[in-house]
Amino acid sequence: MVSATALVCAWICGASAMAQAVAPEPGGFPIPYYPPPSKMDLCGEPVPIHIEDVRERFDREFTIIVYSHAQVYLWLKRKERYFPELEKLLAQNRLPEDLKYVAVAESDLMSSAASPAGAKGPWQFIASTGSRYGLSQNREVDERHDFDLATLSAFEYLQDLRDIFQNWTLAIAAYNCGENRVTEEMRKQKVNDYYSLKLPLETERYVFRILAIKEILQHPERYGYGLPKGAGYSVQNLDRVSMTLPSPLPLLMLAEAAGVIYRDFKRLNPSYIGDEIPAGAHTFKVPAGKGKELQARVEALKSGHKPNSSYHKVSKGETLTSIASRYNVSAMELKTWNNLTDTNVRIGQNLKIIK
Repeated sequence: MVSATALVCAWICGASAMAQAVAPEPGGFPIPYYPPPSKMDLCGEPVPIHIEDVRERFDREFTIIVYSHAQVYLWLKRKERYFPELEKLLAQNRLPEDLKYVAVAESDLMSSAASPAGAKGPWQFIASTGSRYGLSQNREVDERHDFDLATLSAFEYLQDLRDIFQNWTLAIAAYNCGENRVTEEMRKQKVNDYYSLKLPLETERYVFRILAIKEILQHPERYGYGLPKGAGYSVQNLDRVSMTLPSPLPLLMLAEAAGVIYRDFKRLNPSYIGDEIPAGAHTFKVPAGKGKELQARVEALKSGHKPNSSYHKVSKGETLTSIASRYNVSAMELKTWNNLTDTNVRIGQNLKIIK
């Protein structure tokens, strides 16, 4: 029979041997070193990586990203959902496939992305440029968040920039800081090459960041990344339902008509930033199989939803919830109809009731 002391000694010896086995050799490094590639291109245009300044600027972005393990894995997961559609649209528009990496650099492939400067959506349009390229923006709708619409607008803008500069690298730089700034700096500095221009720091890093993203997402295994099969985010199987609303409808009502929860409807239709869908033509995205259900229920809502208004004067002791119950409507509908930001009401306030 083995004694307890002998078992403890065996365990300690085993643990010590294991620690020695995983410890780095003297002079070695526990974190692997990944050298940057010695040759690269962007949209078919060669990168002058043989120039020391260019090589160091690229190395900075490459080194930061190659060791950003959590972010790279999220990109690898999201690209399985979004890259197939982006690649198809790029091919249809005869644009370079590398432009898909611009969306990664801009938003990490997130429709909800927003910058402190007011840029929004997967392609980070500022308000003026979004409007210029057909993306509606108002209190209830911001199409900059719609992945499909924003992507088509971004492709149109990038093509226009390519036509201006006759060079994809300069076009991509102008996408970041604006065509006027790039044009002015080219004129002032008498330089027509991105890699030689002095530009805002963010723009000087921008193209190199896209190059680093391209290299790592194209060859993840080369840099120690291995996403197991099935770990990525799958392509969403959706129905797209186009319809015209004669009058505004609460978004919650649309979600219920589609048979989905409010959060999922907002997630699938991120351009609807308010709680009400305005009158007019719309295309809604819902889970596959829910499209016909939504169409039928909205048609019923449209025929039964009379936009006749009346008003209720708030009395002492009444709350938004009690008033909603009295008229058999929801508190959210009352908030929407009366542009309320919270549930507070005051005595004597007139609330619109639509029945």
